[in-house]
Amino acid sequence: MTAFIRRREFITLLGGAAAAWPLAGRAQHAAMPVIGFLSAGNFDLLRDEVAAFGRGLQQIGYAEGQNIAVEYRWAEYRFDRLSGLAEELVRRQVAVIAATGGDQSVVAAHSATATIPIVFTLGSDPIKLGLVRSLNRPGSNATGITQFTAALEPKRLELLREAIPSASLIGVLLNPDQVSFETQVTEVQAAALNVGQQISIVTARTESEITAAFESLMQRSVGALLVASDPFFTRRREQIVALTARHAIPAIYQWRKFISVGGLMSYGTDLSDAYHQVGIYAGRILKGEKPSQLPVVQATKVELVINMKTARTLGLTFPITLLGRADEVIE
Repeated sequence: MTAFIRRREFITLLGGAAAAWPLAGRAQHAAMPVIGFLSAGNFDLLRDEVAAFGRGLQQIGYAEGQNIAVEYRWAEYRFDRLSGLAEELVRRQVAVIAATGGDQSVVAAHSATATIPIVFTLGSDPIKLGLVRSLNRPGSNATGITQFTAALEPKRLELLREAIPSASLIGVLLNPDQVSFETQVTEVQAAALNVGQQISIVTARTESEITAAFESLMQRSVGALLVASDPFFTRRREQIVALTARHAIPAIYQWRKFISVGGLMSYGTDLSDAYHQVGIYAGRILKGEKPSQLPVVQATKVELVINMKTARTLGLTFPITLLGRADEVIE
């Protein structure tokens, strides 16, 4: 009888354990750390960068769906949605917020929480934005990688002048809603004044305003165009590149993404590298490191890409010295 009871108790215990296994699995899944991924953009435009983010996490030992979960919030370039999306992630009590896709995302995340760690990609100076105390020791809940894209506007102007020396007037297209707008204006004006270049600034924050800006540029007879760094412009890159082709305006852009749709020149940092670093930092924070002690990484890899097919369409001949410095020349 005793043996029978013990056997029955064992079977009952085994059955109870087996029934509990799925519950345990679900509990383990529910207990996985959650990363909140906040972006001003959309997945279609940033799929390569999201993949780079995943590779960064994997480098630290994390794989989405296996030992971490990622909750994505895409603003679809409707910047007024970012605050609400950031607050959603805070209410979700995510372990880390990866704020990407534009400075607006970072500002929204920083405004939503002073405690949840934030890892950012940023085009502006994080010190000026009040995100960190210093680059080496942030001293706050935010750190990440800064690409100083606004600071590259003078270099883009220099490259455009070298490529199109006959352009007595260069247009500059800026988005007044960009966080770094004032810095962009100041730096490009100072750079133009320094070399004696006449510039004409136009602004646009909507699709229709982009079209109107080009009409204004044509009325002013600009000889070339600098399209300033801005996530909205990246989203509307096909429209912008089509307008430069229609009006035969040589233009320089921030990202290679413009070149892939027919743009003439781009000069900027490697976005995939930045997102890879965000993944690495998010993983290190999940393992216990503090964002206040993780130095802000400054992007150092800057690429000049030239589209010779577009140059020939515009009847342009680039200086040999410029072609020699290009990281990639597309035939």
